[in-house]
Amino acid sequence: MTLSPAFSPLGQPVVVPAAGDRRRHPAPAHLVFFHGPMDCGKSTLALQVDHNQSRQGRHGLLLTQGDRSGSPQISSRVGLRRDALELDGDTDVRLLVRDRWAAGQRVDYLIVDEAQFLTGAQVEQLAELVDESHVDVYAFGLTTDFRTRLFPGTQRLFELADDVQRVQVEVLCWCGLRGLLNARVVGGEMVREGATVVVADTAPPADPVTAEDGGEAVRYQVLCRRHYTRGQLGPAPTGPGQLALR
Repeated sequence: MTLSPAFSPLGQPVVVPAAGDRRRHPAPAHLVFFHGPMDCGKSTLALQVDHNQSRQGRHGLLLTQGDRSGSPQISSRVGLRRDALELDGDTDVRLLVRDRWAAGQRVDYLIVDEAQFLTGAQVEQLAELVDESHVDVYAFGLTTDFRTRLFPGTQRLFELADDVQRVQVEVLCWCGLRGLLNARVVGGEMVREGATVVVADTAPPADPVTAEDGGEAVRYQVLCRRHYTRGQLGPAPTGPGQLALR
């Protein structure tokens, strides 16, 4: 097995396995970012990419942060799930990989779900792993938050990724138009202010997530731009001159 030098957290050199065959070939690794609104299949795609990579004998790490399941795993709404390592804002992703290398494990690629929650520094760490250690990184995350603003992790991935792809599975607004924006719904009403990160699903859960201020159930709903701007979560009651919807 080809070995390459790295450094422990104390700065001492250690010997770690190379990332696959990339060090013996000129083809570089890549940082790829897949993004879209909720319900577009990002986690499903993440698990599919992991499956395809592992079938070719490659070894990867699955990373996530704030998965809707509340557990350290990558879970898809179609029922697929895999255990993953949970990140937080203080995690140095480079050390995660180097610790595996120091233990004699190969790491050829990373699957990073919920990548919108990464800090800018963590995105830069991923880029360093790609450029200096030839580890492929596949990141999957939301484009914008409930205020239609880029998450910090998303913004930095747009700036640094070698390849940025919008997930092609189309999500529909209740009106039938393409859904683009994630609305936060608290107690049945759309809200435009609050904490940037409140983890909840797109359907009311059996054990509702509660808002910090009112203790009301929180969920998300994907809307087209027009109905997001109007704050309209469904067909409005009929008024004068309008036909009733049946």
